[in-house]
Amino acid sequence: MNLANWLHQTGLVRPDASALRSGTRLHATYAQFALRSWAIGAWLEGQHGICKGDRVAIFARNCPEYLEVLYAVLWVGGAVVPINHKLHPLEAGWIITNAEAKLVLTETGGIFKAGDLPDHCREIAIGGADMARAVAAPSEAYRPPVPVAEGDLAWLFYTSGTTGRPKGVILTHRNLRMMATTYALDVDAVLPQDHSLYAAPMSHGAGLYNFQFVRAGACHVIPESRGFDPAEIRALGEKLGDLVFFAAPTMVKRLVSHALQAGYGGEGIRTIIYGGGPMYAADLDEALRVLGPKFAQIYGQGESPMTITAMSRTLVAADDHPNAASRRASVGIAQSCVEVRVVDAQMQEVATGEVGEVVVKGDTVMAGYWRNPEATAAAIVEGWLKTGDLGRLDADGFLTLTDRSKDVIISGGTNIYPREVEEALLTHPQVFEASVIGHPHPEWGEEVVAFIVLTGEGLATAELDDWCKTQIASFKKPRRYVFVPELPKNSYGKVLKTSLREQLAEGRPAGAGEGRE
Repeated sequence: MNLANWLHQTGLVRPDASALRSGTRLHATYAQFALRSWAIGAWLEGQHGICKGDRVAIFARNCPEYLEVLYAVLWVGGAVVPINHKLHPLEAGWIITNAEAKLVLTETGGIFKAGDLPDHCREIAIGGADMARAVAAPSEAYRPPVPVAEGDLAWLFYTSGTTGRPKGVILTHRNLRMMATTYALDVDAVLPQDHSLYAAPMSHGAGLYNFQFVRAGACHVIPESRGFDPAEIRALGEKLGDLVFFAAPTMVKRLVSHALQAGYGGEGIRTIIYGGGPMYAADLDEALRVLGPKFAQIYGQGESPMTITAMSRTLVAADDHPNAASRRASVGIAQSCVEVRVVDAQMQEVATGEVGEVVVKGDTVMAGYWRNPEATAAAIVEGWLKTGDLGRLDADGFLTLTDRSKDVIISGGTNIYPREVEEALLTHPQVFEASVIGHPHPEWGEEVVAFIVLTGEGLATAELDDWCKTQIASFKKPRRYVFVPELPKNSYGKVLKTSLREQLAEGRPAGAGEGRE
């Protein structure tokens, strides 16, 4: 079944319900949302040759047209390739090339330079004049979405490991339907009066959460800032009511800080789903005290989107259980669509309370990595997805994460992969060695710190900043540089990042010279 059928059906049964808002301004009702997505799909098909199985990339900030285009691509049987708008065009271009996308939609239609995109791919403006004309004067009569198979590709999500290039996660129509269905069972109710707010990038988890709200006929709200602004969220909550949104823990912290300064008690917010990084116990306790029992938690990965474990608002806020504190510090229990185990290196389950690797199995687990059978075989063993995260299960099934076996840095809710930053630094002629780690930061969760061994002397941190800007997205740049005479290594020559973390924690970086804060 094509997921676009949910929009088609809602457009028929709730035609006058508010569907898309830019701030408080109504952009489209559900009848208009469905008609616009169908018309855009017909235009993509007729003018750009997009048909069943084709990939279409979206490289743009949040906007109402984002959802219209997403459903337009699904409508004609295509697959969307949402790309983090913060990426450098060269990085986005690599993803577009790997996905063999026929089309990329950007805010202006002029983001990429000549040679940045493959010959078969064209860039057009999302919501541009051509698209507006297609919506105003459709080329054909309205028709339902194209039928697709359960296992057909719907969403190609690019993630990265600590080594190599990004990998395309194949998410099928069945994967996403099961993700959306289980949300109401395990995370939170989905109500027609909800206002689903997109304060986090729609290219990631926030965007994935659109499907259940479309099915329920709830309203989708894109802030006028097109991002996360605590004052704006407060105003929208007070004006619209029943706000539901996904937020990284650092966003929650910023919202709580604003609430304390403004004397705001969370009025108009129904549910905040947090995930994507560690939520510290003290921060969660303060959030509950300031904003009330509005918080639900999810733990997932791109490879099993938003669907490994969860804690409902009731479980997060509960304080009448003997293990209430440890439960609140956990990431919850297995969601209803999956099985979760903790295993040793031989994939054997460890005893309750013992630490091992978290593995997950179920209908939301990806079909595999796009055209990468070796990576797929390494990640999925006998149907079990190896998450790379370490944790332990208690007797009641609550999972507590203890560490990440991968060295991914989570800053402001966004994943930053050290290998990418290291490779960018190592292309500088004066950088001999580089090792990048995450270090706790009070606002962003973690900050990027680069330990640098130079070939000589006299390299300024500003020059390294400028160099990084030409290689990678700005948000990935190190916030601090520590110049050292050598990097600590084991007998095999592997850099001991644990030692680097200890040095930072103790305030004794192994070498003279430290860059900006």
